[in-house]
Amino acid sequence: MRARVVLLTVALIAVSASLMNAQNAGNSGVDSDRKVTARIAPVYPELAKKMHIHGAVKVEATVRPNGTVKSTRVLGGNPVLIEAAQDAVSKWKFEPAQAETTEVVQLAFEAQ
Repeated sequence: MRARVVLLTVALIAVSASLMNAQNAGNSGVDSDRKVTARIAPVYPELAKKMHIHGAVKVEATVRPNGTVKSTRVLGGNPVLIEAAQDAVSKWKFEPAQAETTEVVQLAFEAQ
């Protein structure tokens, strides 16, 4: 019984440490607000034009210290517009920084 308690305690400590590390890694730069130095406009998808779809897409970009976008993740928006938003943001350039940061940007698509 004592061995089970020790094992359970060790497991809880390991899980807690992992969660704290994940939170710290995820928060490294959420409040960064690095300025965009080169912004590429998204290409309005043909399907969205035909269907008169408009709206906003929110994208989280992981930005390298040199300002290039390492990866993107969609946080919300119309599925028809998502790919165009991700393609555009992946080409953006941000100002240099000391470390990799996470930036949240929103792109607006107006019906054309």
